[in-house]
Amino acid sequence: MNVLPIPASGLSEDAVMPEHTLSIVVPMYNEAENVEPLLARIHQAMEHYSQPWEVVLVDDGSTDATPGEIKRLAAHYGPHVHAVELVRNYKQTAAMQAGMDAARGEVIATIDGDLQNDPFDIPRMVYRLLTEDLDLVVGWRKDRQEGLLMRRLPSRIANSLIARVTGVRLKDYGCSLKVYRGNVIRSVRLYGEMHRFIPAWLATVTTPRRIAQEVVTHHARIHGQSKYGISRTFRVVLDLVFMYFFMRYRTRPGHFFGGIGIVLGALGALILTYLFGLKLFFGQDIGTRPMLFTGFFLLIAGVQMVTSGVLAEMLARVYHEANGSSAYVARPQSAPGENEGDGWYRPSR
Repeated sequence: MNVLPIPASGLSEDAVMPEHTLSIVVPMYNEAENVEPLLARIHQAMEHYSQPWEVVLVDDGSTDATPGEIKRLAAHYGPHVHAVELVRNYKQTAAMQAGMDAARGEVIATIDGDLQNDPFDIPRMVYRLLTEDLDLVVGWRKDRQEGLLMRRLPSRIANSLIARVTGVRLKDYGCSLKVYRGNVIRSVRLYGEMHRFIPAWLATVTTPRRIAQEVVTHHARIHGQSKYGISRTFRVVLDLVFMYFFMRYRTRPGHFFGGIGIVLGALGALILTYLFGLKLFFGQDIGTRPMLFTGFFLLIAGVQMVTSGVLAEMLARVYHEANGSSAYVARPQSAPGENEGDGWYRPSR
């Protein structure tokens, strides 16, 4: 079933893994041909893993045979393989959040469902997370098996922009292979297309010193079609603007809007004061001057921005005080039977 080579950079045999439980979260969309080889690859990679682990497969509203394949293989492998089926396509961020909500592990690993990330890297990343007391280990696809113009070059530009704006210096924000400390990632709710900025979001609840990157294996896609294109770069720019605002002004949006309003209002007031002086002391006609209209518009815009800042402050308080809402709806799943154990794959001692 597996045609991919086993990477040489795995966890050394003499490494003693600290005690923990591990959840591997895999969001999938129209990856019917990859479900079986991916699960086989995960089990091959975790064959000698010394701690309890589980797999959470999230079907993100696929229109092909992916949901049926996930259910069939979950029944085949046993209760440690969990299926989460979303009622429609909510995109990768919501699917990832759904998987994290279903995950029970003290450590959570996320990985793409297209076989381009390699599960053999997970034990090494988990070991580093736990032994170096980190909160996040990010995969770095140093040798990407993709086209330069359409994938690698836009990704490098996006990574540079994100690192500069957020202050979290990583070489590969777009790699889905990441390993998190469960209690930390659960304190962050993912919406929109926030999965690209998870390290930056995590930096709002922990220190960047507890975020590291690890070189990982990257394979060329074998089955299916890529869900990404050049248009993703433009969405990243828009998301980056929101990210900058949210990181800097999430709890004080009035400072953002109010600051702009004060600048605009001050410019408008200076223009009107100047024109008033010309009219009062020099008797000049100012009624038809473009500067008069400009001054009024700037003053009105300044008042509107300050007002928007007040409203934004009120909304921010409601946002932080209200109960969080979910970004997805999942189909109800049946509870494990009495003979199915507790849902963990436990290594034989």
